Amino acid sequence: MSSKDTNLSDLVGDLRELGEQQDQVSVHDIHEALGERSFGPFLAIPALIEITPIGGIPGLPTVIALVIALVSAQLLFGRDHLWLPGLLERQTLKGDRIKKGMDWLERPAGWIDRVLRRRLSWLSGKAGLRVVALLCIFLCMTVPPLELLPFASSIPMGAIALMGLGLMARDGLVILLAGLGALVGLGALLLTTLGGG
Repeated sequence: MSSKDTNLSDLVGDLRELGEQQDQVSVHDIHEALGERSFGPFLAIPALIEITPIGGIPGLPTVIALVIALVSAQLLFGRDHLWLPGLLERQTLKGDRIKKGMDWLERPAGWIDRVLRRRLSWLSGKAGLRVVALLCIFLCMTVPPLELLPFASSIPMGAIALMGLGLMARDGLVILLAGLGALVGLGALLLTTLGGG
């Protein structure tokens, strides 16, 4: 496994450079920038993009959730390489938005790289990968309705980002805490919403 697989700061730098070089950045461009890495970055990076100010664009969280659900389904069925449909790969964002989002992520990325390490690595094995994939698909299904509530979609996306980062670093503790945190956070949000209704 190369350092690019486990180093979030490098991935953020690659995407910032992409945003600097191009006026419009497509999903295909992001796919190419990430290259043939493990599936972890393909879960983490889209979810992290949603958490940045870019995620405030109406409809974008749902598009990102669709990308992550497709990645997760392929992870679930044991594919070695990621495939995305052309219609999805042609979706674009302005390059300056990508750059600003990556600038926003730069400092947290350095902190995250220092915290992640190999722990409970059995959770990132074959069985663990399938559990992560199923949980990510479930979390993606919650995103479209959560778009109606300000910043609410950041709860499932934050959990997906952490699980992707956990896969990158084989950090099973982060994967476990992210999954539990997502379920607790969504449960609390549901209770609050129903109580407010």
